[in-house]
Amino acid sequence: MGSTYHVAVVGATGAVGEQMIRTLEERNFPISRLTLMASKRSSGKKVLFKGEEITVIEAKEEHFKDVDIALFSAGGTVSKSLAPHAVKHGAVVIDNTSAYRMDPNVPLVVPEVNEQDLMKHQGIIANPNCSTIQMVVALEPIRKKFGLKRVITSTYQAVSGAGTRAVDEMYMQSKAMLEGEKPEANILPVKNDNKHYPIAFNAIPQIDVFQDNGFTFEEMKMINETRKIMHMPKLKVGATCVRIPVVRGHSESIYFEIEQSNVTAEDIRTVLADAPGITLVDRPSEQLYPLPLDATGQRDVFVGRLRNDLDDEFGFHMWVVSDNLLKGAAWNSVQIAESLRKLELV
Repeated sequence: MGSTYHVAVVGATGAVGEQMIRTLEERNFPISRLTLMASKRSSGKKVLFKGEEITVIEAKEEHFKDVDIALFSAGGTVSKSLAPHAVKHGAVVIDNTSAYRMDPNVPLVVPEVNEQDLMKHQGIIANPNCSTIQMVVALEPIRKKFGLKRVITSTYQAVSGAGTRAVDEMYMQSKAMLEGEKPEANILPVKNDNKHYPIAFNAIPQIDVFQDNGFTFEEMKMINETRKIMHMPKLKVGATCVRIPVVRGHSESIYFEIEQSNVTAEDIRTVLADAPGITLVDRPSEQLYPLPLDATGQRDVFVGRLRNDLDDEFGFHMWVVSDNLLKGAAWNSVQIAESLRKLELV
């Protein structure tokens, strides 16, 4: 293939699809042609890319002819249905849904952590869950230097992770509550479920559906994906995922245990300060630490509040924040495309 690429974005009119298009433009990814696809309902819409209007077309298998790279973010059903056709036409698929993440034949990639796994791709590459991505970016430099035995995380996840309709509903609920009215709730914690709660001025300790083991699907994603990405099938991982009334930017409180002794928080801080894709914001005496508002629109993962555990010499705590629509989705996908190009795999 040449030095420029025919790129397709599937789900081009969704929140993540829009971010993918913007990120491709910001990164000046070498595109010879950009094909934008979405549902039948969204076809015909116009999207601006590098000053040119591109008309969105309906996602169909025949539209993948001559496509080199296809970025998918239109839901798992669409990915399952169309990704194999895209591969058949010769495209490399970077899929942002959960459809292929745990498929043993599909690499699950965060470039700062396991870029070399791209060498094994068979046409489809999975983009991990947003909350998993930021956690493994922060943990990998620590694992490489000091080893890793255990991870326990509690997440504080933004409403945009549930889609634009959920964000709109949060605004409406906030307005209703400030005016003394009862808020309507139709979306969270789980779409199409029979019970919903307002997210405005609230915290909902459920993201996705509960599994038989008492963990939600989101929590199990974090557990299983972390093990796969880090090539640590026996790593002890626990997660509690909570939706909070923040528009954008997921936050995570992470407790982790390392293998080496006599390590200080300062030692870990030094390692993280030089790690790729990480911005260290850790000056508590000045009340400086990562915030979702500061992370919004930024591609890095922000880490702070690093401290030794008071009871276990191998234990540490940290606070990790990242833009769930960028590093958690669009930027990681485009970054994978950049890695494919660098490794001459496309």
